[in-house]
Amino acid sequence: MGIDPPQLDPDPLRQLQAWLDEAHAAGQTLPESFALATADATGAPSVRMVLLRGIGPDGLRFYGDLRSRKARDLAANPRAAAVFHFAGLSRQARASGLVEPVPRDEAEQYFASRPRGHRLSAWASHQGQPVRDRSQLEASVRALEERYPGDVPLPPTWGGFRLLADRVEFWVSREERLHDRAEYRREPNGSWTRRRLQP
Repeated sequence: MGIDPPQLDPDPLRQLQAWLDEAHAAGQTLPESFALATADATGAPSVRMVLLRGIGPDGLRFYGDLRSRKARDLAANPRAAAVFHFAGLSRQARASGLVEPVPRDEAEQYFASRPRGHRLSAWASHQGQPVRDRSQLEASVRALEERYPGDVPLPPTWGGFRLLADRVEFWVSREERLHDRAEYRREPNGSWTRRRLQP
């Protein structure tokens, strides 16, 4: 089934949420996972899979280690691009724009909702840095279990980001590779315009 820009939701983030809901209903594994592309101060690109942890008028929210490569990239060059692939539905959605940190209290609220083991791992791991072996990480987690027998607080090195999309595209596979593409662009007044793109 194809798409036609005038038939889509006027707000691309609501449209993306509808596609996420449909992917969940269709049984797709982790439809909220997306590839996040960043670049450092020299323009060297980097891409990795992350999990969407909120979507709304304030953008696409994701969380992680503030010492990671993505965090360092975003500190130097605060723009990013995201792509969601809904393979079972022959769909793809892309978004790009500025990225800003989420407020600390918002990060604390999300962190508190995570399973205990995830919170301990956030303390134990310095994402992307060398480690002697897995036993070193496991020993760090055991020490943290003793240090925090109850609540596990938000580490100072962990937080969230918000992708403030100014461009969003929806793609649907069609026969003979004559695919449907619909692009949203944010205008200076904050409104969105929609148009069809050639495949």
